[in-house]
Amino acid sequence: MSQTNHALQGEGNAGHGSSQSALTLAALGVVFGDIGTSPLYAFKEAFAGSSGLAVSPENVLAALSALFWAVIVVVAIKYVWVVLSYDNDGEGGVLALTALAHRALGDSTRRSRFVVGAGVFAAALFYGDAIITPAISVLSAVEGLSIATPNFEHFVVPITIGILIGLFSIQMKGTGKVGRLFGPVTIVWFVCLAWVGVLSILQTPMVLEAVNPLHALRFAVQHTDKAFFLLSAVFLAMTGAEALYADMGHFGSRAVRLGWFGLVFPSLMINYFGQGALVLRDAAAAGNPFFLLASPSLLLPFVVLATAATVIASQATISGAYSMTLQASRLGYLPRVRVLHTSDEEQGQIYVPSVNWLMLLAVIALVLAFESSGALAAAYGIAVSGTMLITTMLVGFVVYVGRHRYRRLVLGALVCFAVLEVGFFSSNLTKLEQGGWFPLTIGALIFIALTTWRDGTQLVAEHRSRLDIPMSELLASPMTGVPVVSGTAVYLTSDPTLVPSALFHNLKHFKVMHEQTVFLHVVNENTPYVPDERRLQLRRLCNGVWTLDVHFGFRERPNIPAALRLIRPDEEGDMPNLDPMITSFFVARAQIVDGPGGLSAWRCAIFSWMTRQAASISSYYMLPANQVVELGTQVVL
Repeated sequence: MSQTNHALQGEGNAGHGSSQSALTLAALGVVFGDIGTSPLYAFKEAFAGSSGLAVSPENVLAALSALFWAVIVVVAIKYVWVVLSYDNDGEGGVLALTALAHRALGDSTRRSRFVVGAGVFAAALFYGDAIITPAISVLSAVEGLSIATPNFEHFVVPITIGILIGLFSIQMKGTGKVGRLFGPVTIVWFVCLAWVGVLSILQTPMVLEAVNPLHALRFAVQHTDKAFFLLSAVFLAMTGAEALYADMGHFGSRAVRLGWFGLVFPSLMINYFGQGALVLRDAAAAGNPFFLLASPSLLLPFVVLATAATVIASQATISGAYSMTLQASRLGYLPRVRVLHTSDEEQGQIYVPSVNWLMLLAVIALVLAFESSGALAAAYGIAVSGTMLITTMLVGFVVYVGRHRYRRLVLGALVCFAVLEVGFFSSNLTKLEQGGWFPLTIGALIFIALTTWRDGTQLVAEHRSRLDIPMSELLASPMTGVPVVSGTAVYLTSDPTLVPSALFHNLKHFKVMHEQTVFLHVVNENTPYVPDERRLQLRRLCNGVWTLDVHFGFRERPNIPAALRLIRPDEEGDMPNLDPMITSFFVARAQIVDGPGGLSAWRCAIFSWMTRQAASISSYYMLPANQVVELGTQVVL
């Protein structure tokens, strides 16, 4: 499915006739929430802390110039024009891009394994970003209360925690009704950003000189050490850029581009220049130039609007974490997780309870530990800059392997992006002790979990391949003497070339065969969606025995009963009878035991724990509970 067709499919699902303007409005409410709240904290960080720049006209213009051109190069050119052009069947995001690069490079090459490892690590870093974004966004908005009324300063953290608890608590209700409000609220937010920025620029028009890149270049040559620090502050203005790509599949690249160039980019730049103009007039305003742009009479409404905008930004990141978890599970890097669909119309609206509550605990811990958006800013940049750098590398692999006529031009541009992003990442690493260790630690722990699950499942598959009987031997051996009972038995198997262990135990304990037997193998594709005409591959092995491959995309929730309804039994016996009244599903659950070889003891313990946390096969594949027979097996790793 092409990117355009996928976008049109989304339109049809939403309302059978949604216009491009409606898609753009929806994109404004979801895609740009994170980057749209960056003015709350990005510019002020250039002058904050012991390493911050001194407030002077030269430094203000240099900071603004660096910020302006960095956003143009990294966000407008790299993401909006280049990266959005490389989708995986209409879907974006680092895992979708990893699957695309892996498919382009093949399965067995060393480069392919490196690409997959890098992509998985970028996905792990995304979780660190997803935890930090709600904390820093809501904190920075609520901090405006201390400017309006200093007496509120001691209530910033409690109010922030209260908002976050409310935000995570309503996730189970779904975002359908709230989502319709996101677009209009976000438009009001960006209009207000531009309005207060224009008023400030009109008072100090000399700030527009920062459009000249020579201010940034001259500062970099004359003050190399300070310019290196400035990169980490400038980078905060781009922290939502990855969301532009990750959420592309919901709205299509055209809606994202229209929203960015039509409203978001000009509003952000006008506001940043307005903050710079204010600091040029009053050096003391560098402490919090965003809220000081508003007149005192409008400060409280501005704080309320900022809080609403940060909740929207947090919502987009939380939903992204749900989607990332679902994709990782589909691609074999996480166990089956319990996923609840919160909308009858939009499949993308999901809720993952385990991820939701773990994120809430982590976000509250962050707020209590750092207590201010300025302290959290040091932790914010490392995860995002690392993900951006890996995204550039993955796109580079896809372009290099492809035969695009502009390949050399795109590769040259990607090299320039990579050089700039290495600078951003290196600058952010200087804040490792101030909080940058947190996202790296979270990323490392999640990376270990993801790779442990992948390696463990591969070892389990190898273990079964050594012990289980090949399917060819079962079919070749006569089943004389084995009683046959009426009905259909469906055996779920991870390897269609081997006899499922559930059948082995069934013959051992019950000593019967069903008159119809189907060996069902679920294939998780590297593409987001699989059309119904390619959903099933049914092969008749012998009289009464079939093997069935059921294909699902990594953005789909596997629904085996719905897929089986595509099969219609016939009188000739070429199709099995899968009537729910006579069909039983047999599944095996493995119990992991530590043993010699394979995984190390500590990784085996992690894998065993993750296995116990996995959602049951019956609920994961939406099997009817009263038709499932589960048999346990023991696997020594």
